[in-house]
Amino acid sequence: MFQPLYVAATGLSAMEDEILNITSNLANAKTVAFKKGRTEMESLFYIQKSFKDTLHEEMTGADALPVDVEYGTGVRVAATPKDFSQGSVETTSNSLDLAIKGDGFFQFKMADGSYGYGRAGNLHIDNDGNLVDPNGNRLAAGIVFPEGTTSVLINPDGTVYAAVNGESTYAELGQIGLARFPNSAGLKALGQNLFQETESSGIAAVGTANQDGYGSINQFALEQSNVEVISEMMRMVMVQRVFDTVTKAVQSYETMLTSLGKMKQS
Repeated sequence: MFQPLYVAATGLSAMEDEILNITSNLANAKTVAFKKGRTEMESLFYIQKSFKDTLHEEMTGADALPVDVEYGTGVRVAATPKDFSQGSVETTSNSLDLAIKGDGFFQFKMADGSYGYGRAGNLHIDNDGNLVDPNGNRLAAGIVFPEGTTSVLINPDGTVYAAVNGESTYAELGQIGLARFPNSAGLKALGQNLFQETESSGIAAVGTANQDGYGSINQFALEQSNVEVISEMMRMVMVQRVFDTVTKAVQSYETMLTSLGKMKQS
């Protein structure tokens, strides 16, 4: 008897998850290289009921036919994959700002020894000469800048050069590789603009930037968030309408139950 309330509850819960996803996207609209999340939903199992069509029997005189009826039991969030489409690229004045154009991720060595992958290239040099992200995670390429580095050049293929003490001669320090995955949507979000390899994503394949399908590395540039604010606001309005509609359906059903209760008492 209370099945409609359960179905409505699943709808309200799913809409709440959708709103959480949207608000997270909007909150990160200005986060460097942020990748917006999507909410994929699926219907829950169906209840099957069978009964005999007695009306058909009365009208035709034939034996009653069995009739199968299916009732849906609601909805749930099936997955919340990231959309790894390219964000816009904006020019900066920082020589250690790097933007990937095309496919690929920077590979970082984290404090626990594991690897994280991200597209945010707002890097800096730490006290030990390592190229690190804002959270201190080292670029896995292992490039170390000599003391007194005054100028840095980075080619689209990731080759890094540095000049020290204002000299005009540049020395090659190494090369920044990029990582690709068979299924980027399967990566696990870690926060701090980093993702982790999973069984679903497949194993990272590290290669040379600007070659063999890998994206190029662009110096003096940063990839922006791929969140489209207007689109997210439109989604928010749509979800709010669905939420309100389901809420009204619950209220209507409660009114029906109240009326039925009064009828039984009379």
